Amino acid sequence: MNIDQRELRHVAEAAAPRVDLYAGIHKALRALMADTLLAVGRMDCDDALELAQVTQRVLELLDFCRSHLQHENDFVHTAMEARAPGASGKIAHEHDEHLQAIVALANETTALLQCAPTARAAGTLALYRALSLFVAHNFEHMHVEETAHNAVLWARYTDAELIEIENALVASIPPEEMMFVLRWMVPFMNPAERAAMLGDMRAHAPAPAFAAALEVVRPHLSEREWSKLSASLGLPAVPGLAQG
Repeated sequence: MNIDQRELRHVAEAAAPRVDLYAGIHKALRALMADTLLAVGRMDCDDALELAQVTQRVLELLDFCRSHLQHENDFVHTAMEARAPGASGKIAHEHDEHLQAIVALANETTALLQCAPTARAAGTLALYRALSLFVAHNFEHMHVEETAHNAVLWARYTDAELIEIENALVASIPPEEMMFVLRWMVPFMNPAERAAMLGDMRAHAPAPAFAAALEVVRPHLSEREWSKLSASLGLPAVPGLAQG
């Protein structure tokens, strides 16, 4: 399918604001990728404990990226292809490339953890550079999804239908992975997005799940951010517990 970029840009601009399947999860991915990359860059590779901790963080990032690609393929791309055949082809191809990159990075990370101490510095620099390129490509990739893909979805699906797709996707995510998503998504949303997401969760999720989400998120919010969220959700204010 040939996608006219001008037409898609016009549709995207005219349709705003619409249900955005990408906005929240991509904020989480950008935050997680940037934080992990910075951790590798500042790592003391001669400290065995720090090396083990940071390489584990890299592997967690890669596992999360692999899962995210599968969710997009199964739900978002399936929806696009159902009403705009061929529209997801370019990004689907990049997803295949990303899976290959994930395998290569995972192997490089494991090799660094197991290499001789004299080879750690060179291995760390190589991993840092490879991860930098992976992050850079993913940032460009996510921009295409947020613009061209959203335009396709908005032109062919109602907001109610998009919410159904999103709900089905979320329902497929295991609880442990969902807590990981919330840890990286909610703190890096703006206050309105944060309140809307947790407000919806409180309305539809079991009370223990909502309480667990707050517990996961709260340590990563500043006092001011927590106060704003508490006010939006009508939560009791308990000063002194949130961290920057």
